[in-house]
Amino acid sequence: MKKDFLTGTELTEGEIYKIFDLTKKYKASRKKNAFASILKNKTIGLIFNKPSTRTRISFELAIEELGGRALYLSGDTIQTSRGETVKDTACILSRYLDGLIIRTYKQEEVEEYAKWTSFPVVNALTDLLHPCQALTDYFTMYEVKGTLEGIKVLYIGDGNNVCNSLIILADILGVNIMVVSPEGYQPSKEVLSLVKNKELVKIDTQPLKFIPEADVIYTDTWVSMGDEKEADKRKKVFQPYQVNKELLADAKKDFIFMHCLPAHRGWEVTDEVIDSPNSIVYQQAENRLHCQKALLHFLYETL
Repeated sequence: MKKDFLTGTELTEGEIYKIFDLTKKYKASRKKNAFASILKNKTIGLIFNKPSTRTRISFELAIEELGGRALYLSGDTIQTSRGETVKDTACILSRYLDGLIIRTYKQEEVEEYAKWTSFPVVNALTDLLHPCQALTDYFTMYEVKGTLEGIKVLYIGDGNNVCNSLIILADILGVNIMVVSPEGYQPSKEVLSLVKNKELVKIDTQPLKFIPEADVIYTDTWVSMGDEKEADKRKKVFQPYQVNKELLADAKKDFIFMHCLPAHRGWEVTDEVIDSPNSIVYQQAENRLHCQKALLHFLYETL
């Protein structure tokens, strides 16, 4: 039976840790040029309707290093851009390909592809969720801190797709997550309704409130793809939420700073924070490759 990765809720805590174990192995083996063959003779399509650096490169490399072939399909070059239904496209692609990785706007579109395909479908970002990013983020916390037990994650800024996915996986993993966002820019109510362990999630509007207790301090862009017309408005609204030296005055000495990148330096974070010894943003970005290899291994190991 095929497995999809659309929201993160498809995984149990045990399955996430299994992916983490595989991630460690793939990260270590890559240094020895030891590649796997779980995708041998398989072609995975990448439908991207949004620009990408880390997601596209890491998935293309992951597929190739697992023995498969990556076929990049820019959204404006396939017939859905001219009105063909997702159902028709998905049914045909099921006869050509062995999997799909999709980066698009609507969450419903990814789920529609998954409904009509006979192979695994991976959500590589929608306006609602970014589960691959969150999966890698929690692996990176686990890698750096040695455990996820008892850690407290503080997300500051726009309650966007990354924030939503961090909440979903925190619920599964039993991680305390605190989200500080302005009114009107808080996490999706739809996502919050999915949380089973309500005590793990705290939502507030005060930037300084949780700083002293945070083990991880995370931020993201104030202007996501599609929000460019609101850039000036958002900059004013979010300025008090900038992660800077003053905001972090009472932070733990060993806190780690995370950002999914690309960062708008001088907006949501200052250079002195993102380039500080507490920052692990490049390690976080590198782990996208290793974690996505592990995710693909998990999805295809029983097919």
